Amino acid sequence: MKLSLMLLTAAAVAGSLVTVVTGDDRERHVVPADIVGQRQSRIPVLTAQVDAEAIAEQIRTSRLVQTVSDGPVGMPPESTADVAQAQTLGPETPPVSTSSPPKTVTTADTSSPAAGKAGQPDLSALRYFAAQGDTARLQAEIARLKSLYPNWTPPADPLAVPVNGDQKLEAMWELYSQGRYAEVRRAISDRQTAEAGWQPPADLLERLDVAEARTRLVNASNLKQYATVIGIGAATPSLLNCSDVDVLWRVAEAFIETERVQRGIDAYTYILKSCTDTAQRIATIQKAETLLSYGDLQSLLALEKSGPDGAREFDPLRDDLARRFVADANEKPELTIAPEYIERLRRLAEQGQQAADSLLLGWYYVRQKDMTEAEKWFRISRQKEDTASASQGLALALIARNASAEAEDVMYRWRDDSEEAGATYLASTANLLAGDPPPTVPEPVLQRVATTVLEKHYVPTAQQLGWYARAFGQWQTAARWFETALQWKPDDEPSAYGLVITRQQLNDQAGVAEIQRAWAGRSERIARLGMLTNRTVVSAQGQQAVAAQPYRPVMPQDRPVERQAYVEQTAPAPIARAAAPAKSTRRSGCSVTDTVSSLSPDQANMRGWCLMDLNRPMEAVDAFEIALKSPSRNVREDAAYGQSLAYLRLGLTKSAAVAATKSPQRPERSSELQLAILANRALSAFDSKRYREAIVYLDQRAMLQPEPTDLMVLRGYALMKLGVLGDARRLFEAVAATGNSDGSKGLADIYELQNPRH
Repeated sequence: MKLSLMLLTAAAVAGSLVTVVTGDDRERHVVPADIVGQRQSRIPVLTAQVDAEAIAEQIRTSRLVQTVSDGPVGMPPESTADVAQAQTLGPETPPVSTSSPPKTVTTADTSSPAAGKAGQPDLSALRYFAAQGDTARLQAEIARLKSLYPNWTPPADPLAVPVNGDQKLEAMWELYSQGRYAEVRRAISDRQTAEAGWQPPADLLERLDVAEARTRLVNASNLKQYATVIGIGAATPSLLNCSDVDVLWRVAEAFIETERVQRGIDAYTYILKSCTDTAQRIATIQKAETLLSYGDLQSLLALEKSGPDGAREFDPLRDDLARRFVADANEKPELTIAPEYIERLRRLAEQGQQAADSLLLGWYYVRQKDMTEAEKWFRISRQKEDTASASQGLALALIARNASAEAEDVMYRWRDDSEEAGATYLASTANLLAGDPPPTVPEPVLQRVATTVLEKHYVPTAQQLGWYARAFGQWQTAARWFETALQWKPDDEPSAYGLVITRQQLNDQAGVAEIQRAWAGRSERIARLGMLTNRTVVSAQGQQAVAAQPYRPVMPQDRPVERQAYVEQTAPAPIARAAAPAKSTRRSGCSVTDTVSSLSPDQANMRGWCLMDLNRPMEAVDAFEIALKSPSRNVREDAAYGQSLAYLRLGLTKSAAVAATKSPQRPERSSELQLAILANRALSAFDSKRYREAIVYLDQRAMLQPEPTDLMVLRGYALMKLGVLGDARRLFEAVAATGNSDGSKGLADIYELQNPRH
């Protein structure tokens, strides 16, 4: 048995209809504009002004009328929010309760044997639902009639209610029970035309009004027209009760999405205080959990009920809630969550096999600056599943306790997994070389560190390689590393200081004077540096140079990471101080050795496209950046386009999107870039196992251009990963029909998934 209660009032807001063309919050699918138009045309816009605050206040203060009802049958206790919603509701299902205030009946068909007399209910619907065996609607109808007629006693046998001899009216009830409301309206109109003076029962009209209102509310909710949802709920209070809890969920969502969070909490609170169906109560917490913050959810969790055995009804949700709350704390370090959730997640991580639980704890302790605990949980996570995120977290913890050699080893295989992973690896390399005294780094490790630094143009490690070479008396190598760091970052004073004292060591007076002139007024220690003997440099100034660089862990966020062309050598080649001007031809412009900073914007643009032809996109990025300074609009447009393509070739989608905005593009180029960026984002999301996000990007791209075969295959695999095998199979079949082998392979993969080999 469950309680079916009537919420007497509902809050509403007035305003224009806002259409958000996305689906469920957890699966945001883009709806084409023409389809949205078709849907929207069938949903009337409410224009009546409603006092939102006054009505919302009544939610908390109104006296609720409570009646007992069995409610919908067949609800399994393990149902989730979606299952509870699907079994109880749906566009094709009429509302199971229309608890309305008593009205004066003036249009009832008194020819019906079940028609109510003065002060007596109309039992025709009751008998009809009983005859149909519709237990859910029968119980809801009993609840409704008892709310209207408190002194009424339901008949022991509803089937004993006199049969309505009006076969046409019976046919109307049949259509109503099937959710065919438009046909009911048409049948009523046809009969009124054919039979002058005939009026339908008020109960039937009232039920139709409520059923149609519910359909409009559900459609508006699906289209994210939240103002309309609230308006319909306010105009049809009989919808807001425990017999149709999905409507209450939708109204709560509408309040939250229109920045009336407390009103949404009130709606959820009403359900938890008034409705007794366990599946619906659990589903309510699941619904609220996707929309409310940690703090707001606590007031709802406090309404939990305990069974006779002391078991709490929300216990099945607490593992997932613990994961959600710890994740919230990871995103907002200032958020303090109850220790019980931390302890629950610790137990899950210790007893379970999910690496994700240990990973969550690791990042939680990083945010709390407890690196000892963080290291423990990252190690546990890597033992279960070695991932880039677990390795990155462990590397950060190791860097914090000066174990940079292990951090470098942990992150090396993941250095190209993402920009963040690359930044963490490079931070570990800088800290590895910055020890005092300098550590002895194995030759293979030193080789791969140097190679990666040259590829990424990472200044901190290039500078540290200079100091490291000095510590072992490799003066020429040290000079080349300092020069390289300055080429990448001309204002890096520590590298300039390292270079000037190294040139002293090499007795390069002209080189020392050049640096002193360049840094005049910017570095006192470079300006006051005098020519020293080799012995003095080795014994005094060399030590001063190293000591001037106190050890500090370099974290990934300290320096931007740039993807650069791969250079396979331990130390960079000497850098020419005076380079010849670039040649004007496009191809020959790539062969010169001068820096792009010395080129004119037009020359840099030609250099950029030449480098793209040679598949050296990172160098092309720098060239196009210079070209963007051109006074010519055409050159700037060409450079922005080229730089965006270069970033796309490197897989840096965000950078590509930014580059595309640096100069207005022609429509055809803008469309081309947008299509490429969306495709890259879909691929990146798929590679990161964010399959729903990949489908969102594919949907956005499909609105601009028909989907090519390779992206159809990608969509098919994303759907397969999400368990939507039917849709995935149809896509693979369509691709296979074109003769594409990827479609056949997709079908084979689905077959293998459904028929695993033992």
